Amino acid sequence: MSPTSPIRGHRGVSRARRMALTSELLSRLDDGDEDRRDVEDEIIRLNLVVATQEARRYERRGIDAEDLRQVAYLALVKAVRRYDAELANDFLGYVVPCIRGELRRWFRDAGWVVRPPRSVQELQARITGVAEELTQELGRSPRPSDIAARLGVPTERVEEAVSAHAGYSVDSLDAVADDSERPLAASLVHHEPGFGQVEARTVVAPAVRRLGTREQHILELRYLHDATQDEIGAAVGVTQAQVSRLMSGINRQLHGDLSPRDDGPGSLSPAV
Repeated sequence: MSPTSPIRGHRGVSRARRMALTSELLSRLDDGDEDRRDVEDEIIRLNLVVATQEARRYERRGIDAEDLRQVAYLALVKAVRRYDAELANDFLGYVVPCIRGELRRWFRDAGWVVRPPRSVQELQARITGVAEELTQELGRSPRPSDIAARLGVPTERVEEAVSAHAGYSVDSLDAVADDSERPLAASLVHHEPGFGQVEARTVVAPAVRRLGTREQHILELRYLHDATQDEIGAAVGVTQAQVSRLMSGINRQLHGDLSPRDDGPGSLSPAV
């Protein structure tokens, strides 16, 4: 291990120490006595913390944190492989924008469940950076009007872009919707009583049609007009006691017609 090489994994290395070590390693990139790929690998390991920090800036937006870190690590690797000290003498000034660019492209290409217009995506990315600056300056979370003023765009456009965060992910229907511990799917169900009535009529109608005319009239008076047995008796010309016996017979016949027969599933017994 060379005097300037930190421990394996570079954990616990301060920012100043990391920058010094990175600078020393960069100076050895074109040293003919060392393999350039080995030096690049050491620079990458040393600066993985930078990629991790950039990935954290994009967490809690509906994308798995591990996926974000992998995108940032890959961006770091590509940036180190392409780095040319003659063209860019500020290593972090070159690497950090590369990592952020990869993360933003990842969100643009793979992070949206419902994809908004490109202009909204681009504005949302600008809002993220400005919001952090304004939070430090104002000592509070910036309002949409604060962000709009800084970016020079209408407040309505900022509100639209902020709401686009919901397009990154959707809630599972198995997720608990509220304190009732009911899944979200249960809260989306709407029970329409009319459907039950239609289903009941579809099932019962054939059995009712097998009744006699008087029995059908009695059912109509009882269940559609809510008539009493006395009122039904007066309407069909029988006593209240006779109405009671007729109703019992009607119910037995309907029950028999609507009950499955023993000789086949779903079969109906013949009318009594």
